[in-house]
Amino acid sequence: MRPKPITLLLATPLICASALAAILPTSAQQSPPQQPQAQQIPADATRPGNPRLADLMEATQARHIKLWFAGVTANWKLAAYQTRQIKARLQEAASLYDSLPVSDVTTMAKPIDAVTAAIAAQDSKAFVKAYGELTAGCNSCHRELKLGFIELKTPEMNPFADQVFGVRKK
Repeated sequence: MRPKPITLLLATPLICASALAAILPTSAQQSPPQQPQAQQIPADATRPGNPRLADLMEATQARHIKLWFAGVTANWKLAAYQTRQIKARLQEAASLYDSLPVSDVTTMAKPIDAVTAAIAAQDSKAFVKAYGELTAGCNSCHRELKLGFIELKTPEMNPFADQVFGVRKK
């Protein structure tokens, strides 16, 4: 006699769970995941009230993405705003984290100035070039801090689907 379809439907999750349990190692057999080697957390990170450096950088990364989409859609006002926000986050990080090498923060001035100039000129070609330099500057700083596993690139898709980046026609 064949089992009823409903019986198979109920048994399937149990069979899958049993099979997974048989092939997956137990926690006693697992070795801890390897963590990337990174610089120690700066002592100034423990100051009460300081935002975590990672949180400042994640906010900067979101601005970096938004800057790209504003620039390639020629929304120069939004691009200028995002550039000012990136600069402010970098200045905030430098002022809160004395352990950040000043050279890492100041080397970002030239790429930010290039992005600012391209935006002021409303020059799309210069913007794309300057944005690449800004991205390279971010990655250079990450490598200098032994955080090279954090690598930025030009966005391929827009994660901010709820924001209009192009200039609206009036």
